[in-house]
Amino acid sequence: MLSRIAESLFWIGRHIERADGTARIVDVLRLQLLEDPGANEKEASRTTLAVMGATHADGAGYAEVGQLLVFDAGYSSSIGGAWTAARENARRARETLSTELWEAINTTWHRWHNFGQSAVTERHLSWTRERAALISGVADSTMSHDEAWDFLVLGRSLERADMTARLVAAWGLPRGGAPWSVVLSSCGAHQAFMRSQRGLLSDDRAAAFLVLDRAFPRSVYFALREAEGRLAALDPQDGRTAITDEARRQLGRVRTELEFRPVAEVLHDLPGQMQRVQLAVTAAAFAVGSRYFQTGPLPEWTEELI
Repeated sequence: MLSRIAESLFWIGRHIERADGTARIVDVLRLQLLEDPGANEKEASRTTLAVMGATHADGAGYAEVGQLLVFDAGYSSSIGGAWTAARENARRARETLSTELWEAINTTWHRWHNFGQSAVTERHLSWTRERAALISGVADSTMSHDEAWDFLVLGRSLERADMTARLVAAWGLPRGGAPWSVVLSSCGAHQAFMRSQRGLLSDDRAAAFLVLDRAFPRSVYFALREAEGRLAALDPQDGRTAITDEARRQLGRVRTELEFRPVAEVLHDLPGQMQRVQLAVTAAAFAVGSRYFQTGPLPEWTEELI
């Protein structure tokens, strides 16, 4: 597979998941302000912006957060920016994508621009989550599960681990903020959590579910494990000694730290642990880019010297 195609597929997965994750993070802020009339809008907005690394907008309220994280197409972490980037990468990899997947991404981009963009509403956020789920489902059901699919799912899994880690770190136990029931609902995890915990809701249980659950696809552990699986499929390690893939090494370290530490220790250092997850995801993405993608200038034809 050409490196440019692999890179486009990787970033399609990341940008679709980024649109979904950003919608969920903004929805936490929206629900927090709706359910708690006494909530400090400025402080909650500052926390949300810090989650997304947008500290330059300190002092903003919900309206300003919505304009930046939802509508600002020039901001790569916004929903509008993610849809645009996903469509552009889909154009580059058009010959590799299934027709159904291309149509789903292209239709999403066009419909997004037909929405009113004067103020963020629940419709913008729920529609984004629905379209991201539809696109992921179309990809899984219409693409051959070969290298192309591996790169797409790898990007999706890395972004999902990063976004869930950001949510958990921002509203972790030591810092307070939105109720964990709100965070669970925004992740689509409330019903799955209540079933697995027999209806016993507590902060510790909710945090452990989003970070460590082995069966819920949006947990940090599950996403890391899925990313490791795609890397293993792309480069099976036949040697008898250490793993040579730097991306797998980075993810494996942080995943085993989550898996084998006592739950109480993970929860005690929740923001710090989630920051380590984000750093590992960043390092793994860099390692993937260095190994599989074009990192230098493209070769150009030159006139033959006589």
